[in-house]
Amino acid sequence: MLIEKLNKEWFSNVRGDILSGIVVALALIPEAIAFSIIAGVDPMVGLYASFCIAVVISFIGGRPAMISAATGAMALVMVTLVKDHGLQYLFAATILTGMIQFIFGVLKIARFMKFIPRSVMVGFVNALAILIFMAQVPHFVGISTITYIIVGITLVIVYVLPRFTKAVPAPLVAIVSMTVLAIYGHFDLRTVGDLGEISSSLPSFMIPDIPFNFETLSIIFPTALALSIVGLLESLLTASIVDDMTDSESDKNKESRGQGIANIVAGFFGGMAGCAMIGQSVINVKSGGRGRLSTFVAGMFLMFLIMVLGDWVVQIPMAALVGVMIMVSIGTFDWSSLRGLTKVPVTDSIVMVTTVITVVATHDLSKGVFAGIILSAIFFVAKISKVHVESSISPSENQIVYHIKGQIFFASVQDFVQSFSFQEAKERVVLNFSDAHIWDDSAVAAIDKVVLKFKEHHVDVKLDGLDESSHRLVQRLATFDQPNAKVTVH
Repeated sequence: MLIEKLNKEWFSNVRGDILSGIVVALALIPEAIAFSIIAGVDPMVGLYASFCIAVVISFIGGRPAMISAATGAMALVMVTLVKDHGLQYLFAATILTGMIQFIFGVLKIARFMKFIPRSVMVGFVNALAILIFMAQVPHFVGISTITYIIVGITLVIVYVLPRFTKAVPAPLVAIVSMTVLAIYGHFDLRTVGDLGEISSSLPSFMIPDIPFNFETLSIIFPTALALSIVGLLESLLTASIVDDMTDSESDKNKESRGQGIANIVAGFFGGMAGCAMIGQSVINVKSGGRGRLSTFVAGMFLMFLIMVLGDWVVQIPMAALVGVMIMVSIGTFDWSSLRGLTKVPVTDSIVMVTTVITVVATHDLSKGVFAGIILSAIFFVAKISKVHVESSISPSENQIVYHIKGQIFFASVQDFVQSFSFQEAKERVVLNFSDAHIWDDSAVAAIDKVVLKFKEHHVDVKLDGLDESSHRLVQRLATFDQPNAKVTVH
């Protein structure tokens, strides 16, 4: 069984995984350098992180074919720590981030993913596509005419070549051919080397040079906690997207633990904290990657490029990589969500658009997702807080029966209390909860209020149709006497 699983995850798609891994490695280099610059650290910190995280996660991650490395979302979180305390504190924070993520995985925090609505997921994906495109703009807009031409040719190759052959990933063909064209054509183009200096050296094991005391912990813990939450959120959402793209399932808790271990390793080898990358993951899947081998090859080939082909890598034109990333942004964006804006409920559209706007405005995926979740919760509470109370009079028994429909909880208690007329000149009132459920202390307090108000008018009150859990809650929390409360277990 174990052998079959290893063969399926590692060797069922060797050719496709190797080629897609090579494409991803080429796309990782400028991204890792750019994210290092954002964080305010040496480019090699991002490259070492990408190498360590990709290789480690390929063995112990829960989602085959997903690419994890240094990311922009994580880089933004660590800026202040690097600026105020320096690089060694960043390495310590990276290690602590991994520990926190591993604990989250052990506690099976991934089960809370089910509380993220689809509209938030769609907003997350669309915002990420926009951010990927926006990140490319400085590399080709207003640079030179030849830059536009190279970007255009790259896009043509990426979209046209697959119609004739899929033997080699189109992005790989585009990057290699445009690099050769740029070198031998002596065109004035910006290259990978313009982003930062790449040194041909392997990462080495190191322990952060910091004081190991409570003061240090108080400095790095807030950043580490933020990094762990942002990293896991982006990783688990990306895993769900890759699940959909490949029509397969993944172990989200295993992915959480794997991300944690990968960040611990990265911190000890001079790298910054990272997480899953949706752009590179999409490149990997669209280039044919399906197994763990693709992620492993991406990490190993990245280091091979740095160590052996560094002189060539720095000559890769940014215009070619921009073309590939534009393809990724177009492919990532959920275009059907635009057509569905007028079809889905208005609240879902508002949540999706709010998520997109928040992410794009703050460049922080976690803030956008949290905003979307909170807004969805508010809309959901508003939707289910409608309580309907209908009354029927029984003259022979001199009583009124109130039939209550809906969910009785903190958001609906005001409407619930206002639904009764306490001036009715009847001897008895029956509150029928057969089509209702009582959820919290606010609900019981509201029932208390209704019962006591009726008793002030010398009216007897009977509770009828309570389901078992509602009855237990009323018995435990209500202050009025309940000898006539009748329980109906649904």
